Amino acid sequence: MAKSVKKPAKPARATKSASPTARKTDGGRRSPAAAAAETSRSKLERVRVPSAGRRDDSSEGKYVYCVIRSEQPLSFGPLGLGPEPTEVYTVHYRDIAAVVSNTPIVVQDPTRENVLRHQQVNETVMQKHTVIPMSFGTVFKTNDDIMELLRSAYDAFSDVLNKMQEKFEFGLKVLWDRDHIIREIEEEDEDIRRLKGEISSQKGSTYFARMQYGRLIDAALQARSERYVAEIFDALRNVSVASRSNKPIGDRMIMNAAFLVSRDMEQAFDSRVKEIGQQYDKLTFKYTGPWPPYNFVNIRLKLERAH
Repeated sequence: MAKSVKKPAKPARATKSASPTARKTDGGRRSPAAAAAETSRSKLERVRVPSAGRRDDSSEGKYVYCVIRSEQPLSFGPLGLGPEPTEVYTVHYRDIAAVVSNTPIVVQDPTRENVLRHQQVNETVMQKHTVIPMSFGTVFKTNDDIMELLRSAYDAFSDVLNKMQEKFEFGLKVLWDRDHIIREIEEEDEDIRRLKGEISSQKGSTYFARMQYGRLIDAALQARSERYVAEIFDALRNVSVASRSNKPIGDRMIMNAAFLVSRDMEQAFDSRVKEIGQQYDKLTFKYTGPWPPYNFVNIRLKLERAH
């Protein structure tokens, strides 16, 4: 579901085939809507689930993909984790439901195939439902255990589902050619250009000149990166509900962000990203989505077994 847009091509939203890798801290100034989204990051201190006795690794359990709002039993087809795709269906408490499939009670390896299967189920469900995605590898012993989870966490799940209603997550990564940017800085900054000339023409030691040059280049790169990122966040603020900035990965990436977008603003968000891609033709944009709101939901469950 990932799409890469390279200069000077326009960024466009991905098709549903690959996978995301996004998450965390706020980017830029918050609007009231963004602040409201932040309040949805609920914490549950403890959930009690009934004892099911000794667990045998060979016995069958229930793998949980997400939680949705639904009163009617639903089936999503043979999409579940396992050597052979298993049926994905719902387990209910009142008007909320967990989307599950049967699985052996073992630790699921986070292989590419398994993670993609987990994401594929969530993507399928989110086409018609608002989802609270669960962490990869969430397994319960029985349907009763899942119903107890939904009962114990009912208020928190309902609150998050209300706040995330009709909202999706989009990922945006921005990269640059560091060497090309350094050459631009050298041309534009007189002090840096002078130091570079001294280093190349000096016959003796150039240690102090190189140290000063390096400090000036690092500061200029940091300032330019921060300016680009701030401008991009600002340009997307009025077409998104909230944004979160993750740590960039590697030397080329300067922005690694997630945006929460209302369904009715999806086209406007797409158009704005394309406009930004044309404006910053020296940058490379990688734009993915829509995803479940992975970065904007944080329900932490501490499971305590009741005896």
